[in-house]
Amino acid sequence: MAHIDLKNDLPGIRGLMAYSPDTEKPLNMLAEILLHSDDNTLSRGDREMIGAYVSSLNDCFFCQNVHGALAQHYFQCDMPFIDNIKRDPIAAQISDKLKALLAIAGSVQKGGKYVTPEQITQAKKVGATDKEIHDTVLIAAAFCMFNRYVDGLGTWAPQDRQIYVERAKIRAEEGYTNMNLQRVVPGELPEKG
Repeated sequence: MAHIDLKNDLPGIRGLMAYSPDTEKPLNMLAEILLHSDDNTLSRGDREMIGAYVSSLNDCFFCQNVHGALAQHYFQCDMPFIDNIKRDPIAAQISDKLKALLAIAGSVQKGGKYVTPEQITQAKKVGATDKEIHDTVLIAAAFCMFNRYVDGLGTWAPQDRQIYVERAKIRAEEGYTNMNLQRVVPGELPEKG
């Protein structure tokens, strides 16, 4: 049960957004720009992976599974592949650029001052642009906020990870500003416990 009465049974950030429509709109707009916009040289999969990785480091079950499932959808892989990236991005079978950007994101998760000039140099060396580095830092910082919002209010999350995989295609099609907060995937709400 959430720490406050959200007046709904929706999981994670969906419940918080339904509770507070005034903050839902700007938060979803930020997510749309960072994760779903086509005006970005980082793929949607890369951006979702950055969010999933930071959420994993923050131990936010809901966010790491929502965004991990989206990364899985975009990468056309399975969830164990995403789990391997979250566990050890350096050993994962991903581009050197994504490895470098995840290293930066991991530093941001600890605190902004943990990002080093060496990390930036390495990211540029493997092809990251200034804009991609900027967006990585902003995505990582935003996910720290999203994760703390979700977990700080004690929201619930379905434990069946397949639910997140099934929702990923819908989220990929709708984006974040067109979210239907009330849409329920069969089996989602009975998981509440």
